[in-house]
This record gives sequence, C-alpha cells and structure tokens, in this order.
Amino acid sequence: MVGPTAVGKTKFAIELARHFDTEIVSADSRQFYREMEIGTAKPDSEELSLAKHHFINSHSIREHYSVGMYEEDALTLLEALFEKHDVVVVVGGSGLFFKAIWEGFDDMPAVDLNLRKELNLEFEKSGIEPLLEELKTNDPTYHDQVDRQNHQRVIRALEVIRSSGKPFSDFRKSTVTRRPFENVKIGLSMEREILFDRINQRMDQMIDAGLFEEAKKLEPYKAHNALQTVGYSEIFKYFEGEYDKEEAVRLLKRNSRRYAKRQMTWFKRDEEIRWMQPNDLDEAIQLITKSLDA
Repeated sequence: MVGPTAVGKTKFAIELARHFDTEIVSADSRQFYREMEIGTAKPDSEELSLAKHHFINSHSIREHYSVGMYEEDALTLLEALFEKHDVVVVVGGSGLFFKAIWEGFDDMPAVDLNLRKELNLEFEKSGIEPLLEELKTNDPTYHDQVDRQNHQRVIRALEVIRSSGKPFSDFRKSTVTRRPFENVKIGLSMEREILFDRINQRMDQMIDAGLFEEAKKLEPYKAHNALQTVGYSEIFKYFEGEYDKEEAVRLLKRNSRRYAKRQMTWFKRDEEIRWMQPNDLDEAIQLITKSLDA
C-alpha cells in the first residue's frame, strides 16, 4: 500500500493486517533507522502493538543499508511470511523500495562508499548544478530523464558513471523480475488541500515533540543518504546559520508538501495501483479477498 506522507497509511495498514490476521512490512527508506524517530513518523508503540511490523527500527544510522540490500532482505522475509499467511501488508511511501519488492532492479556495478561521500560533499559545497553538468556531459540520456531536484538520484548516477566509466543509462534496461506472489497495489490519496493541512499539522507536532533536538544529535551523520532528505536537511542548514529557525520551519512545511507531490507523481505512473480514500477499508478488503479467490 502506497501513498504520500501524512495520508493515513499506518492506520489503514494496521486495520488491513488485523482483518487478515497477518503482519506488516515497511517499505519506507528512513523508518529502518532507530535514531531517526521523530522525523520519520514511525508507528508509535501502541500502533506497533496492534500488528507485528518488520523493518521498523531494524538498523542503525551508522550502518550502510541500500535499496538493493533491502530487496534481498525483504524477499527472504516475504518468503517466510507467506508460509504462514495468505496476505502480507507492505506499506510505505518510498517508490524505489516498492520497486525492489514488485519487480527488482537492473544489475548495477559495485560502488565505492567513499565515492558516495565525496559526491555528497561536493553537493553540500557547490549545490546540484555542477553535478547536473557532469551528468549531462557523461550521460545526456539519463540527464534528460532524472528528477533534477532529487540530488540523491543524480549522485547515484554519478557514482556508477565514475566507478564504471560508462553511462548510467547503459545499466538501466528496465528488466522486470517476476515474483512468486501477486501484488495487489493499493494507493491512498485525498484532496490536496486537506493533505497539505495534515502535513503542516504533523510538522508542528514533530517540532513540539523535539525534531530539532533529534536533528542535533544526528548532525554528525548528516552526510548519510537517509538524512539528505526533507525533515532533517532543512534543520542542518539552520544549524549552519544559513537561515533562522522561523525560516527553517517554513521550509520544513513547504518541502514536505513538495515531497508529497513528488510521491504522488511517482506512484501515479503505475497504472496497476487502485486508488482509494483513507476511509475505503472495506473496498480494500474486498479487492484483496477477490484476488485470493481468483
């Protein structure tokens, strides 16, 4: 089950899991990390007690954990879960992590982690424009396709280019690996104005809960990919004196709303996703039950 931040995925997933007496697998790129508690909107202790969750607080920010590693771990877990359950609920808002489960990735060359750190430092020092120019020079095909506001995608492509000496697009063959299970793809959405209001309220709640204090503890790890994201990067720049706290809060809310729009853009490209409202639980149950009977 997919959808933008703050749309209500956690509650919906728990209700589905309880109905089908099953477990939940998180497909969120940041909820793995124990130290990232407030800014990732993880299920709270009460919610975690209502259904068994996997890939929540499973790793430390000090560990390297890639989407490729997640693909391997998630498929192994799903194989074990499907021996006990007819249905497993996978929930999150990270498109790449759903792609890992649904269809897998093309084989990519191994990349030196020091190169990733080097590229992240270049981004912090000079911004994304020099990286985009390098990408345009070495791989104009992918340069024309990439989301140029998403520096992590740009950096990922340059990692491969610098490591292999070949264009990143050469490795992207769009190979789909057939899985031994059926994907029933459900997406949650709501009116934009209501969603944006929920996002603003959630950010206020996170700040009141200690988001800035949490970010301060995580500042030594700010070059980590998981922290190069909305909810933390704005605060790190505030710590560096780039703007005041009032502006940091404004940017946190604005960028969270923009992130939600990017999530929807990603998922809307998948015509197999059945879109529902957060109160359409019965419709979702019927859809899943129908797939089991087919």
